[in-house]
Amino acid sequence: RRHRLRRVLKPVALGLLNLLCRFQIEGEENLPEKGPLLVVAHHFDFADPVALIGALPYPLEFFAGSVRPNAPAITRWLPEIWKIYPVVRGTGSRFALKAAEYVMAQEGVLGIFPEGGSWAQVLRPPRPGTAYVAARTGAPILPIAIVGMPGLFPHLRRGRRAQVVLRIGRPFGPYAMSGRGRARREQLDAIGHDIMQHIAALPPAAQRGVYSDDPAIRAAAQAVAAFPWDPGNGM
Repeated sequence: RRHRLRRVLKPVALGLLNLLCRFQIEGEENLPEKGPLLVVAHHFDFADPVALIGALPYPLEFFAGSVRPNAPAITRWLPEIWKIYPVVRGTGSRFALKAAEYVMAQEGVLGIFPEGGSWAQVLRPPRPGTAYVAARTGAPILPIAIVGMPGLFPHLRRGRRAQVVLRIGRPFGPYAMSGRGRARREQLDAIGHDIMQHIAALPPAAQRGVYSDDPAIRAAAQAVAAFPWDPGNGM
């Protein structure tokens, strides 16, 4: 039932995007034919997953926070329909990590937002979960930027359609990790930042946040860089 429902929801998502905004896809030539594949994107707006669902040709699985405080209440039922793998922010979420390994073993495609939430509109440091999944599975990684999504509903309230561009970069990876304890955590941090650097090449320069080449942009981004949930060693 889930797969049948997703086949219906996918064109609905694309249709809504084309209706509500001027939606454009760039870089489709970079799309691999099939999985296993990790799709990684920055997260500036609660509606970002809709853009991925509508634009990409794959039957996407998703990691997403089990609590979504930045999403309007009227939209919070959507992940329940699509059926995501819930992640409890600030924990290791071992179930989600095992699920990711299963998806990759089945040559599936998994969407992850490495920053772990949409509380700002500039790039922030990643949580370690994406790097762990990438290194654990050895899957290729597809970077994506979703430009203009935060302006969709403000523009609609003014009777206009925003320009939203989904920009697809070139696949990269795979990664591997070794060692234990602090050494492995340092490897994961390095992998996570490398993943974010690939994403940072895609959005406008002003939105590259802590990965910008401009010291002023990096300094301003530090004000929103902190993870707003439990800052433990989890996802």
